[in-house]
Amino acid sequence: MDWCMLSLLLLMLGIHGFCQQEEVCSKSVINSCNDCIRSGPYCAWCQQLNFTKAGEQEAVRCDTRAKLMSRGCRTDQMISPKNNDSIRKEDPLSQSTGTEEPVQMSPQIIDLKLRPGFGAFVDKTVLPYTNTNKDKLEKPCDENDQYCQAAFGYRHVLSMTSSQEEFQKQVAKQNISGNLDSPEGSLDAMMQAAVCGDIIGWRNSSTRLIVLATDAGFHMAGDGKLAGILEPNDELCHMKNNLYAKSNEMDYPSVGQLAMQLEKNNIQPIFAVTQNMKNVYDELSKMIPKSEVGVLSSDSNNVVQLIESAYNKLSSKVTLTHDSLPDNVRVEYKPHCDNPKQEGPNKGVCDDVRVGNKIIFEITVTVDRCMEKESFTISPLGIKDKLTVTISTNCECQCNDPTGINQTHCTNRGSINCGMCSCDTGYVGQYCDCAVGDKNEQFLRASCQKQNGSSECEGRGDCVCGRCQCHTTQDGNSYHGDYCECDDEHCEKFQNKLCAGNGKCNCGKCICNPGYVGSACQCEVSEEGCRTPNNTVCYNRGDCVCNLCECKEGYQGPDCQKCLGCPDQCQNKLKCIECLHPDSKSLKNECNNLCQGISSYEIVEKFNLPAKECQQKDSKGCWIKFKLEQLFGLDDYKAEILKERECPEPPSVIAIIAGSIAAVALIGILLLMLIKLMIHMKDLKEFRKFENEKKKSKWANVSFSFHQIHIHTILQKKKRKKLGRLSGWVL
Repeated sequence: MDWCMLSLLLLMLGIHGFCQQEEVCSKSVINSCNDCIRSGPYCAWCQQLNFTKAGEQEAVRCDTRAKLMSRGCRTDQMISPKNNDSIRKEDPLSQSTGTEEPVQMSPQIIDLKLRPGFGAFVDKTVLPYTNTNKDKLEKPCDENDQYCQAAFGYRHVLSMTSSQEEFQKQVAKQNISGNLDSPEGSLDAMMQAAVCGDIIGWRNSSTRLIVLATDAGFHMAGDGKLAGILEPNDELCHMKNNLYAKSNEMDYPSVGQLAMQLEKNNIQPIFAVTQNMKNVYDELSKMIPKSEVGVLSSDSNNVVQLIESAYNKLSSKVTLTHDSLPDNVRVEYKPHCDNPKQEGPNKGVCDDVRVGNKIIFEITVTVDRCMEKESFTISPLGIKDKLTVTISTNCECQCNDPTGINQTHCTNRGSINCGMCSCDTGYVGQYCDCAVGDKNEQFLRASCQKQNGSSECEGRGDCVCGRCQCHTTQDGNSYHGDYCECDDEHCEKFQNKLCAGNGKCNCGKCICNPGYVGSACQCEVSEEGCRTPNNTVCYNRGDCVCNLCECKEGYQGPDCQKCLGCPDQCQNKLKCIECLHPDSKSLKNECNNLCQGISSYEIVEKFNLPAKECQQKDSKGCWIKFKLEQLFGLDDYKAEILKERECPEPPSVIAIIAGSIAAVALIGILLLMLIKLMIHMKDLKEFRKFENEKKKSKWANVSFSFHQIHIHTILQKKKRKKLGRLSGWVL
């Protein structure tokens, strides 16, 4: 069966790619040609003499090819990707020859003369995997089974051979063996078969297959801890006398370790398993590239058809990938075939490839730093052919500077380097025409910056020998200022006129003509609109701006007469009013200190001012009434003070004492009557009790002797006396 033709096409996408991308040169700090070509994949450098204007920074030499050409740079004076054979930093990989022809890999034809080999495995011969009893180690099967061989880890039985008879003979000689648990050491066996190439006898061919036939699961890395085996698998060959010598010393390999070695040695595994194990090995196949799973029949007579079917699936799927990449290198694959698949960013996959089909993989290699001869390998999985990619980045400019005019172009104080002057010590400038002594160019350029990090001369001028030479504007005017920060074209406008046509613009601010004010000179100098009836301006509580009052805080327009947000002056001026009242005995000096905001006052019998009336309590508790009329300014009042105060009459001492005595006497009488009532209620209760007992007594109708009557009479008297004491009444 012929293998398909496989082509690897490496494209320089930045220039000749399938997708047209906008060319942008993202410049940072550019002081030389090397800085330019390192700043981005589309940056080019113009080394043409006199390309920059006087005082213009050399960074303008760095831009895209199109922009440099629009400014007059000749193509033969540009350093750009077309001038260089190496890969650019951040530029997708181009071929070393600079052509766009695909790199063809030679077709591979599968050799139908199979060379089979054979090996067998059981498991590690330690507990808990295998019975370590001496007899059981020699014969781990049932006693009735006569054809049972001793347990072992992995045994190499037959190297690759072209003799089918020898292969069948060795397979027929194999006997069964056994272990304790269900999983087996199949990963151990596959690892040794993959890495022991000389012993196994792998040919230097395109296709290598390992067919794992089993009816059980597998142990993997970490399971060895159950037997106290802690040493990780080292992925090396340890075959001695055709036996895996480190079986009981090293842990099982991980699935990742096995997958890496299978890929490294171009081996494609086929898992021929029973139906009950299919799901397990399907999951294993997902983690091992270029592997297939087939189901064995109960008598395994379909093994040949199974291998052929699995191989056809493997051979129809082409997976292109790479080994470990150098740092800061990225690779992307784009397959061009009938059935492309995406299996991650680091692979290109074409599925269901028919015999004779030609498939192409578009590979983009991007480098993020400068490097010299870093290599990696690209190869299809399961095929021996590889493509080695060597990367050398273009981070240095190779300029062919003109000779013979170096000294004159640079004022005999330097030489030309990639179109710009490299000045001698003590000189700087575009043409080395600025003598700075011990100061460097960086210091001079910093003196042309208004703030640290800002552009030189605000981008409106040239820094010449440490001072800004300002450009002219589009209207023919000049920028001015120490850093060219000022212009006379960007002042405030009024009615679409600069400075309302009533002034001149100077460094962004309007200078008004006489008779005009305002930020845009839009107002005539006049106070007619701010005049009050008493001929003041805004009652002296604001400023007249543009013929309108701008009031102080709290006062309201239009003339700043009223203050809705000011504090209550009735309370604030109370101490002053109390001091000015005729009944006050305060000295005049004291009142002057308290009455800073009252310029005049009058003591009246009744109010005449239309102002609001104030009524406050003074320090003696009397109600004092007054009115305040605000004059002009912020704190200037005229006061009218009512002569009469309303003071409460003093209390009557006699009435208070008499009332207190009467109240005490009344309370005492009420208490005595309450006590008497309580005693009366108690005696009444006792009398009623006595009457009830008297009615209940029964007297005999017999004659009593005199003695008895006498006793009875005495008893009656005693009872009456007792009753009289209890009730308080004489019986």
